[in-house]
Amino acid sequence: MVGIRFVPERVILYGVAMLIIAASIGIGYLLRRFLFGALRRLARRTSTRADDAFIVTVRGPFVLWCACAGIYAATRIALLPAEVTKVTDKVLLVLVIGSVTLALAQLALNLIRQSGASRGSAVAYVGLTQTTVRASIIVIGALVLLNSLGISITPMLTALGIGGLAVALALQNTLANTFAGIYITLSRHIRPGDYVRLENGPEGIVTDITWRATTIRTIRNNIVIVPNDKLAQSIVTNYHLREERHRLDIPVGVSYSSDPEHVEAVLVDETRKAIGVVPNLLDEPAPYVLFMPGFGGYSLDFTLVVHVRSYTDQFDVQHRLRKFIFARFRAEGIEIPFPIRTVHLRQE
Repeated sequence: MVGIRFVPERVILYGVAMLIIAASIGIGYLLRRFLFGALRRLARRTSTRADDAFIVTVRGPFVLWCACAGIYAATRIALLPAEVTKVTDKVLLVLVIGSVTLALAQLALNLIRQSGASRGSAVAYVGLTQTTVRASIIVIGALVLLNSLGISITPMLTALGIGGLAVALALQNTLANTFAGIYITLSRHIRPGDYVRLENGPEGIVTDITWRATTIRTIRNNIVIVPNDKLAQSIVTNYHLREERHRLDIPVGVSYSSDPEHVEAVLVDETRKAIGVVPNLLDEPAPYVLFMPGFGGYSLDFTLVVHVRSYTDQFDVQHRLRKFIFARFRAEGIEIPFPIRTVHLRQE
């Protein structure tokens, strides 16, 4: 006790302030470990996933918020000079508002993704959607921070409005692609995962729609980058828009000596046997045969109509089904003719 009398009072206050800061950080870690663990177990019992997204988002910056609260309390206990307290308060304000803004942006993205996953919407995974949401929240957070720091945002908004006109004139192509990307995303005519074919252009699976361009992965696994403005103006065939199921027409030619009724029965029977054996070959709608185009130059032409699960499944289904049909034709004695051409030689 004798030694304590000689310790200045301010040093004791500084020591208490440091203990408060350390305690706030320690309490933050303990709460994050035990409290959020209990909250996670409670969230698993609910049907909604919004609480899970909230817990995951808040868990990251929680210790920082506890530390900021401890530092704020420590600066009041330590009786620091007004100039120092003013600076520390501004630093804490920047940390809190900045971390809350980033947390809200991440929470919004998590909610959008979970909503898209539950509803089967691919719009939630579009890069343009996520970038727009994140940028909007960050801009609002920055304006709130500037206003909280006593910086007037009215002149800044005025300057941005005037400067925005000059930027818009200088970045016409970029803005055209951006607004076209927003239109494509909101219209939902083209979504990530859809198989599309552009008029006089590439075809493949849409992988992402960004603020500038849409990326398409072709069957050969090449990436094609199409500007959003060009894509919005192009005629696009979307094979997944209403449903992924795709009708597949397989042309078959047989000899003129074949019985059309027999050929039709063999094709339908062999196709029904292949259902369940050939992957992605559907039993509904049922397969059928059309006697068309009909009478060819050297063969009777039929069209076998089947349905596959998606557009990209047609290639493997054709490969397997054609081999089954060829083997069955051989067993049934149905001839597949070679091209025949009659040449008349005229003697002078």
